[in-house]
Formats: sequence, structure tokens, C-alpha cells
Amino acid sequence: MDFRPNKNISVLIITLNEEVHMNELLSDLDFADEVIVVDSYSTDRTKSICESFKNVKFLENKFENYTTQRNFAIDQARNNWILFIDADERLTPALKQEIIETVEKNEDVSAYLFYRTFYFKKKILRFSGWQTDRIYRLFKKDKCRYTHRRLVHEKLDVDGKIAYFKNKLIHYSYADYESYKGKMIAYGKLKAREKYQIGFKPTFFHKYGHSIYNFLYQYLIRLGILDGRKGIIICYLNALSVSSRYKELARLYNEQK
Repeated sequence: MDFRPNKNISVLIITLNEEVHMNELLSDLDFADEVIVVDSYSTDRTKSICESFKNVKFLENKFENYTTQRNFAIDQARNNWILFIDADERLTPALKQEIIETVEKNEDVSAYLFYRTFYFKKKILRFSGWQTDRIYRLFKKDKCRYTHRRLVHEKLDVDGKIAYFKNKLIHYSYADYESYKGKMIAYGKLKAREKYQIGFKPTFFHKYGHSIYNFLYQYLIRLGILDGRKGIIICYLNALSVSSRYKELARLYNEQK
């Protein structure tokens, strides 16, 4: 299906060493006349791949946290309609068509939530907490901003109505064990900084029980057990992120002393 460029949409992507994803992702963004990549000084081929696409504007900006990086990207966009997409996400033809039709209708909605289909390597992960995963991806620039209260798992402040998309976004988050593990530990450390900034003091439970609770909740209550070995891995690594949070938080308080 061919899509003519829509002059009302700016597609924004933030990256760091995403060469494995960029060619496929950028080749699929033919429906937007503006595509902006904000990169955190990648050391792989991310930059050269992006610059090989004539319709892509490639910018480099020092990474502080996900919120400031996303807000920086928003400020670069010339259109009011913003479509944020991560390097490991993909749009289906049906979802692209729904995006175009939504923007053209321009209804009185400020932001749209997308449900996502999570892929473990090349297979769908149906449970483990991901079955209700949803995220803001399409919104109006003049009505939305990422809140500085969050440094990771960013929260979009929305002024106005919110709606949901029918078609799902594809999310290839888990490619291999080590890269996902590194991502979860990095998320945990950013969450620790977020907690540290508001003066949060962890209890004994937080330090020693929260990660266990997280694993059991995702594995049993959120049905990770039905995902077999994949569910064990995902639930464990998500719990590891929680554990990393409190280790980093302890380190920050020790530095303060």
C-alpha cells in the first residue's frame, strides 16, 4: 500500500546505537513529510543510516533522561501532530492508515493511546504483564508535554480529551537476553534518580521484598506462567530492574553522606 506524505505529521524518534532497527523503521515512514531522529551520540552506524534517507533530519543531543530528550525532540518539530515511535517499534499498514485518517479528521482529541503487541525475539509474548500494555504515541504538540517528574517510563501530560487506537503497534523490545537485561538495569538506575530527587526513602520491604513481589505478581497474577520459559525470563528481568533501582538508590544516599 502506497501512502502519500502527510504534511501535518512529524514523526519523532530518539536513538542510541540502533543500527539494527533504523533501515527497516525509516523505510516504513513514507506517510509523513517530516521525520526527525534525535540521537545520543551513537557509536554504531545509526547516524550514517539515518543520513542516507533524504526525508530524515538527524540531530544529536546529549542524553540526560528520557523526558528531556523527548521534549527536546518535540521542540524541533514543525507540525502540531506528533507521532513518537521507538526504534524497536513498527507500524502495520492498517495502523498507518488509521493514523492518517485520524490526523485528517482532526477531531477534538489531544492525544491517542496505542496498544502494543510485545515480541520476544520473533514470537508474540501474550501475557507476563504485557497483555494490556498501552502508550501515548500520537498527540498534538500544543496540548501535550512530557512531565519532568518522570525520568524513565515517561508520562505525557495531556490538556484535553484522550482516545484509543483500534490497531496495535508492534514492539520488538526483546531481541536477546543481554541487551534486554542492560535496558532493564538502565531503567532501574534512572528510576532510582527519580526517587532520589523527591527524597524517597526505601523501607526494608522495598529493598528486599519489592523485586520478589514484582516477579510473583507478573508471573502469577499477570499470567507470565502461561508464556512458559519466555515468561520466566521477562518476569525475572523486570524484577531485576526493581532490584537495580534500590541498589542505585542506596548508592546515591551513600554518596550524599
